[in-house]
Amino acid sequence: MRLLLVEDDRLLAEGLSSQLQKAGFSVDTSHTAKDALILAEQEDYRVVVLDLGLPDGNGLDVLRKWRMNRISFPVLILTARGDWQDKVNGLKAGADDYLAKPFQTEELIARLNAIVRRSEGRVHSMVKAGRFELDENRQSLKADDGTEHSLTGTEFRLLRCLMSRPGHVFSKDQLMEQLYNLNDNPSENVIEAYIRRLRKLVGSETISTRRGQGYLFNDGV
Repeated sequence: MRLLLVEDDRLLAEGLSSQLQKAGFSVDTSHTAKDALILAEQEDYRVVVLDLGLPDGNGLDVLRKWRMNRISFPVLILTARGDWQDKVNGLKAGADDYLAKPFQTEELIARLNAIVRRSEGRVHSMVKAGRFELDENRQSLKADDGTEHSLTGTEFRLLRCLMSRPGHVFSKDQLMEQLYNLNDNPSENVIEAYIRRLRKLVGSETISTRRGQGYLFNDGV
């Protein structure tokens, strides 16, 4: 899942980015309101973590501009502990959840997964498609015969993207956008390599190739 982290504290942002990547997110980081506005227009994010105190503006103004421009990704705002007015204003401006500083990274990750599930119309941490279940918490894949496989971070992100919309064709570019952040420089063949690895787990018929279009997950296989 592609995530935008808007946080002006560079040390905090670096630590959070590392933990979020381990949890299965592909993270882009912005330290200013200006960059956050630009990135949201240019990139396809599944969820955003937004600090309200930015050096060149208020995070609430950034959020309001996103919503005015009909940018609808889920947003979790970070607020100062005890500042209930920030929480209220954030929710009114279009935030989906909030978390007060200081916080535990585990709670942040749990809240992010929860608001993404809500945005996808799910209530459980399992992504089900056909004979398979993808466990978001354990980053593992389970088949209906009981076999279970642990996944690498990239395998998990790729399979989650495909299984979240079974039957939908994802182009290589769309998959690359969800798997990697702006600082990554993967080769052009990396998607094909990971597709081959995943087919060994789910079967070649489960992940189909549409020539000239991309890949899709067959939930009826």
